[in-house]
Amino acid sequence: MSEALTPPVRTLPVLPLDDTVLLPGMVVPVALTAEARAAVDAAKAAGGEQRVAIVPRLDGKYAAVGVVAVVEQVGRLPGGELAAVVRGTGRVRLGAGTTGPGAALWVRVEVLDETAPEPAAELAREYRQLVISILQQRGAWQTVDAVSALEDPSALADLAGYAPYLSDERKVWLLETTDVAARLAKLVEWAREHLAELDVAETIRKDVQEGVEKQQREFLLRKQLAAIRKELAEIDGKPASEEQDYRERVSTADLPEKVRAAALAEVDKLERSSDASPEGGWIRTWLDTVLEMPWSERTEDAYDIAGARAVLDADHAGLDEVKDRIVEYLAVRKRRAERGLGVVEGRRSGAVLALTGPPGVGKTSLGESVARAMGRKFVRVALGGVRDEAEIRGHRRTYVGALPGRIVRAIKDAGTMNPVVLLDEIDKVGADHRGDPTAALLEVLDPAQNHTFRDHYLEVELDLSDVVFLATANVVEAIPGPLLDRMELVRLDGYTEDEKVVIARDHLLPRQLDRAGLAGDEAAFGEDALRALAGEYTREAGVRELERSIARVLRKVTAKAALGEAELPVRVGAAELRGYLGRPRHTPESAERTSAPGVATGLAVTGAGGDVLFVEASLADKETGSTGVTLTGQLGEVMKESARIALSYLRAHGPALGFPVGSLGERGVHVHVPAGAVPKDGPSAGITMTTALASLLTGRPVRPDVAMTGEVSLTGRVLPIGGVKQKLLAAHRAGITTVLLPSRNGPDLDDVPESVRSALTVHLVGDVRDVLDLALAPEEVAAAA
Repeated sequence: MSEALTPPVRTLPVLPLDDTVLLPGMVVPVALTAEARAAVDAAKAAGGEQRVAIVPRLDGKYAAVGVVAVVEQVGRLPGGELAAVVRGTGRVRLGAGTTGPGAALWVRVEVLDETAPEPAAELAREYRQLVISILQQRGAWQTVDAVSALEDPSALADLAGYAPYLSDERKVWLLETTDVAARLAKLVEWAREHLAELDVAETIRKDVQEGVEKQQREFLLRKQLAAIRKELAEIDGKPASEEQDYRERVSTADLPEKVRAAALAEVDKLERSSDASPEGGWIRTWLDTVLEMPWSERTEDAYDIAGARAVLDADHAGLDEVKDRIVEYLAVRKRRAERGLGVVEGRRSGAVLALTGPPGVGKTSLGESVARAMGRKFVRVALGGVRDEAEIRGHRRTYVGALPGRIVRAIKDAGTMNPVVLLDEIDKVGADHRGDPTAALLEVLDPAQNHTFRDHYLEVELDLSDVVFLATANVVEAIPGPLLDRMELVRLDGYTEDEKVVIARDHLLPRQLDRAGLAGDEAAFGEDALRALAGEYTREAGVRELERSIARVLRKVTAKAALGEAELPVRVGAAELRGYLGRPRHTPESAERTSAPGVATGLAVTGAGGDVLFVEASLADKETGSTGVTLTGQLGEVMKESARIALSYLRAHGPALGFPVGSLGERGVHVHVPAGAVPKDGPSAGITMTTALASLLTGRPVRPDVAMTGEVSLTGRVLPIGGVKQKLLAAHRAGITTVLLPSRNGPDLDDVPESVRSALTVHLVGDVRDVLDLALAPEEVAAAA
């Protein structure tokens, strides 16, 4: 303590401070309020050094410790207010109030001892370095010299009264703490916290400054670049800015008039927008998309009709219907071109075909062959799983990441306005809260509307009337009616065994030989092996499983040659297949399944093509079974109705047919269709269920070589059904030789390949009586069994 009071206890006038805290050694100006003026006047009246006791007053409460201060000078501040300059000399503890001259409050004060212990010197050195670091960051270099010269630990600690980062509460704590080491330890902690805050603030300031400087630098460079471009443009005669470049590109591009007008309007907007506006980026992206579209590009069709048919025949075996349709389209287009009828009322002669059929029959690969035959570009649009309507029509340009729809992107990728576009798996399109994509396809696939198709992103008319659209689907019923009505339906119902052998020999085997790394003469399949693969190892409408089987055999051939277990070349016959593939997976089972009464063979159509199904019926015993009808096998409502109709028909006409139906009211009937894990529905199993029940009642088994399909009515009429070709192909694959069809399905037999028709005996039936006469074994055969 630099100046001590003599004596140690005496009375002094009180000068309270509300807005600051005075520590020993500090010199500060104090505004002379009424209380402060009274204290200063009282000190003058007392004579001597004019000492006062300055006490912090926070929230109306006086601190327990104050500072003895000397009034150095009384005058006016620059603003004209009356003030006194005071200098703190030492800490004092306030005692009881007393009386003295003047109007001020007088108190007794006791001088406090502030001797510094030994550890205070080390703390003082650390605190001095921290204070110097803080002052250096602020640039207070003159103050740094004064702090560096200060040696007294107590005086150094009391310099914290000048620190703006310390609150009044902390300064009061420093005032009331007489232990110099404790004060220095706390100050070291607070100084470190403040230095950390200064470091963070400095880092943020530098980052902000660097960002601002970078933006300013980029702005200046862009301005300079624009000026340089302008000067070069004047020399070279080129556009002086990006906006002028877009204007020139739009003006020189071969665009339809409406598209050109829309593009120039967007260029005008781009010229008016600022560089920082996000709209400028949207407009540039839109202009780039429009300029990349092949508005006037068209490929010339190959009018070599015979050559086009040869290309289709070389790529695919069978599929005559779709090949004929493509040839017809080319012939008509050639004729129209010769007569100058290319465009009528803005519409061109495009085509919209729907190729439907089971998997693996070549629907997708057919699209590329059609494009090659016509001499057009080919592009595939996968629609499986698409649920967003914007995927077809595009997004509005205002959305972030907006894109044109898949149709527009397909046209852009093809680079021509008349490609062959394959809309793959159109029956797998779904709908949710984002819209129904199939509804958006209505305009795309409507020949009467698609010459003015509008994409939400482009918002200009796009002529799709010259595009050949080929849509593929496995299940026709999954395509919405209005969409199916806009397409010409071409069914690909699967291949016969002879066609599979040809496909395997001419297409699948060469491809798999190449993939297995074998030359054409190193592995050969006999026709008996290919026929066995098609008939016994695979049973499908398409040829995918057949190709996998060939690939499996060739992989084993390659592996055995590598291990030295076989020598190339290798010939694979039917007898060798067992060693490569094991036993055959598919053998005729109709004879085994129908050997007992109550089982009939039916024909059905699934998503994978035609198939054979068996209908089983049983009667419960009067004593142990329940009454009524039980239907199992995951049957749909229509199929359940067919079973009830069949039972009602037999109950009504059983006596006339000579069937023992009198006990049906007391015995339960159970109808089951095996493969219970597979859902089944449809009316075409009606006569099969009737035959199974009739076989059960009469004890006459169903002929093992007979399969049937047809809807049954309550009066016993056999009604027509669909999928005749697929069902007959399935019967042929399963080894069936006799098929019963509704008489009104007779015209459908023309679609069945001749090789299948010649292998089958088809009976056209119109009444259930005819079905039972043909399907049930004779009574003498049943008696012998």
